[in-house]
Amino acid sequence: MKKVLFATTALVATAGVAAADVTFGGYGRFGIYYSENAGADGVAGTADDFVGAFDSSTDVTSRFRLQIDATAESDAGVVVGARVRIQQNEGETGMTNGARFFARSGGFEVGVGNIFGALDSMPGQYPIDLDLGLTGLGYDYTAYQFNGDFYSSGGLGNSGDNGVEVMYSAGDLSVHVSASDTDDRVAGYVAYTWSGWTFAVGAQDSDNAGDTEWTATAGGSFGIADVTLAYADNGTNGDRTVLTGRFDVGAATDMEVYVADQEGGADTGYGVDFNHDLGGGVSLRGGVAKRINGNTVADAGVRFNF
Repeated sequence: MKKVLFATTALVATAGVAAADVTFGGYGRFGIYYSENAGADGVAGTADDFVGAFDSSTDVTSRFRLQIDATAESDAGVVVGARVRIQQNEGETGMTNGARFFARSGGFEVGVGNIFGALDSMPGQYPIDLDLGLTGLGYDYTAYQFNGDFYSSGGLGNSGDNGVEVMYSAGDLSVHVSASDTDDRVAGYVAYTWSGWTFAVGAQDSDNAGDTEWTATAGGSFGIADVTLAYADNGTNGDRTVLTGRFDVGAATDMEVYVADQEGGADTGYGVDFNHDLGGGVSLRGGVAKRINGNTVADAGVRFNF
């Protein structure tokens, strides 16, 4: 009986692989994180991408993220699929997030569930390749400050709030519209790339007075440096303006810097980091930032992509 069950399971598994494409990827990181005032930094907009407050000023920080993408393609060429992540941060129990489902044909895609969110996906909102240093150091350089829908790596996201989004791209033009029952949000952006520069503008309607109302970004290269200027009207949370830059300092090393100012903020935020590529998806990373809330944070460690 066990042999029959094993053979049946193997047949089903083989059929599934033949009919669909399943890929695995992600990253791991580990190092140290310093906070001048460990109680100053609570969850800043997105809990799954924030190191958080520690009991002492210097601690070990780590994360393991495994992303699973599964797709199947119909005879008509429509790709249907889903994405989930398994993630564990230092001191936390690993968990699977809410799934994002989608259907894609050519440059047109519809997604539901744990959606990406239009403002979070807008070019220029993450100008420093998602993370300053090893951990992101608070993400002060993200202009819209998570005052809208975003893909949650460690929670359900909008998978329980009727999250839906439509994306379209054609050549240098891209459009993204998203909506959810979270504060009855409806958001969208239009972006266009011209002569190596990408310009984007986004807007949102929401019942939350602290949500982003509109935002604009512009990014490109000035020869030795890639720069991005971003602005967001974040309602009662205050306007935020961010200027970022990235430049090479060696064949395998680059540095990134930012300056951020927010209406009503305790201080002007700024930060700098380094990324040194060791090859094979392994890199040394570290950075230091003076947060808009007045707290100074720093980190250093190793990241490996797989």
